[in-house]
Amino acid sequence: MIYVAVLGYGVVGSGVVEVIKKNRLSISQRAGEEICVKKILDIRDFADSPDKELLTKNSDDVFNDESISIVVETIGGKGVAYEFTKKAMSKGKHVITSNKELVAAHGPELLRMAAENNVHYHFEASVGGGIPIIRPLNNCLAANEINAITGILNGTTNYILTKMNRHGKDFETALMEAQQKGYAEADPTADIEGHDACRKIAILSSIAYNEYVDYSKICTEGITKLTLADMHYADISGSVIKLIGRSEKVGGKIYASVGPAFVNKNHPLANVEDVFNAIVVKGDAIGDAMFYGRGAGKLPTASAVVADIIDAVKHKDNNGKNIWTISENENIMDSNIMETRFYIRLKVTSRDEAEELVKITFGQVEWLPSEMRAAKEELAFISEKEAEGAIKEKVKRLVDNSCIKGVAGFIRVLES
Repeated sequence: MIYVAVLGYGVVGSGVVEVIKKNRLSISQRAGEEICVKKILDIRDFADSPDKELLTKNSDDVFNDESISIVVETIGGKGVAYEFTKKAMSKGKHVITSNKELVAAHGPELLRMAAENNVHYHFEASVGGGIPIIRPLNNCLAANEINAITGILNGTTNYILTKMNRHGKDFETALMEAQQKGYAEADPTADIEGHDACRKIAILSSIAYNEYVDYSKICTEGITKLTLADMHYADISGSVIKLIGRSEKVGGKIYASVGPAFVNKNHPLANVEDVFNAIVVKGDAIGDAMFYGRGAGKLPTASAVVADIIDAVKHKDNNGKNIWTISENENIMDSNIMETRFYIRLKVTSRDEAEELVKITFGQVEWLPSEMRAAKEELAFISEKEAEGAIKEKVKRLVDNSCIKGVAGFIRVLES
């Protein structure tokens, strides 16, 4: 019998208990041993819970119980979750988590500690919810040199952008609907400002390139500035707007960014809508491999956690010694050096004069005509590919002219 303790009885934690109880027979068959939840640690009261006999508020009931060999951390955050994770490992207990914030911040230390204590530290559910991506990166694609990862990594923002694009709803209305349906938190900052996607691309990159990618150094932008006008111009260009997390190996360094992007309608990510996520991994042997599914939710995320539990049980005597190296030199590439194209929308006082200035400053561009009423006061185009910093400098020079009132839209174009 393998005994499990669950730390945190929220959405994911309760889902883990539910999945283990509901699928106990098949889970035990796959693991090779029977798996049972023995304790649930939470400071709150759950008088009506079907699991109330398992609940405790005393952490010693978990950490001092030698029969508990696996701890599932679904508390979230970097505070008590960090301390409990270290305590569990020091006691020789395997740790399974869905906590992307903790993994992104302390992954190297916790993986090293797991190796030192000969225990597993698994976090499949920290990226993509129920989508299997971390295990394939570690195992199935291990023969490949991973060159790039590109993905829609946040279901909340993808839902909002789908509503804006498909149904013509403005950002605030789409966000409110996402909150009403439970797709967005009361405080949606982590999602709509890109922080959630940033942590996920950092974790995926650290695994793919076998070196720690510090999420705090990734150029990150959210979707709060997007308007229906931007959706309109994307459509004219044959694209849709998605919040894209991207990383790529470039000349020995790692380019990483999170932000809105024009995605050509022929690209596989363009058709990923609502709360679904998708991740495209580019390997030197396999080419492009795409992973698709629900990126969040109680049971999809719980299923990924339970899959990690099964893996830990099947390989409990071999933790794999998976450690992320920390580069002695800066391993994140300056985003201003990366060559790309941008959609640029300018507010103008004189279209003819502004158009001439754009031609002088940028040379060849792809103009985006529009029948919108506001088009008389706007100028929209897609630049040619060049260093991001050079494009930003050119835009700055344009705005210094009296015929241009400001920049209304500035969005990367995702290269196929």
